[in-house]
Amino acid sequence: MSALLALLVAGSTVPAMVVIDEASTMREEAPPHGAIGLSTAYRISDAVPAPRSFEFRKRALHVGAAIGIHPIDHDEIYYVLSGTGVVHSDGEEKGLKAGTAAWLYKGSRVGIRQTGSEPLVLIIAYPNKAPAP
Repeated sequence: MSALLALLVAGSTVPAMVVIDEASTMREEAPPHGAIGLSTAYRISDAVPAPRSFEFRKRALHVGAAIGIHPIDHDEIYYVLSGTGVVHSDGEEKGLKAGTAAWLYKGSRVGIRQTGSEPLVLIIAYPNKAPAP
């Protein structure tokens, strides 16, 4: 039994930290919001016990793939690790490459698509909704 699982089963409080190997969170799937192409998803924050205040994910959009345009109810950040892409927000589009970030605002309609010959690898971070009182 892992140390994290032992803490959870024992009913302990939140651990001091959680260290996650991205390989344990990896899965091949269609990207969200339209299933355009294929991607490798690393749902890193899913390995963190609740409650957690934000999501932290890595996604590799394979050649031709996209996260379709969708509304967001929180700020969201796309940070590019490698590859190239185009980010969309409320009808405006901007090119992205390794080392660039797009800060997307609550209430916008956003999406991102891979361009070029290599996968677009992103870190995606956004806050979770506060738990109901």
